[in-house]
Amino acid sequence: QVQLVETGGGLVQAGGSLRLSCATSGRTFRNNVRAWFRQAPGKERDFVAAISGNGGATYYEDSVKGRFTISRDNAKDTVFLQMNSLKPEDTAVYYCAVDSRYYTGSYQRASNFHNYDYWGQGTQVTVSS
Repeated sequence: QVQLVETGGGLVQAGGSLRLSCATSGRTFRNNVRAWFRQAPGKERDFVAAISGNGGATYYEDSVKGRFTISRDNAKDTVFLQMNSLKPEDTAVYYCAVDSRYYTGSYQRASNFHNYDYWGQGTQVTVSS
């Protein structure tokens, strides 16, 4: 059974930092596109960032560019999201996801949640003002 487990969420003041991790078990996705999405209460699930299988390509939603960094450790089959300069509008449940069919791609493909077939359970990030 495939499991993606996100950790690292929590409560932080505006301007602070958090580092999310997404560990994988049950199957290896070391060469697949991985991504982070987020969902605030009453809103749709939105794209945050994605990374290609070899880590050579990364994609970011405009509002997080320069503040968030996605990375991966393929030896551990784990993906990370370093979030700096956090803002109250970053408050959401953050989900990691895997596109098991692609190793690389475009921003258009990476940002579309319909292309991801495995999801974690989510981790809450709350940024206070």
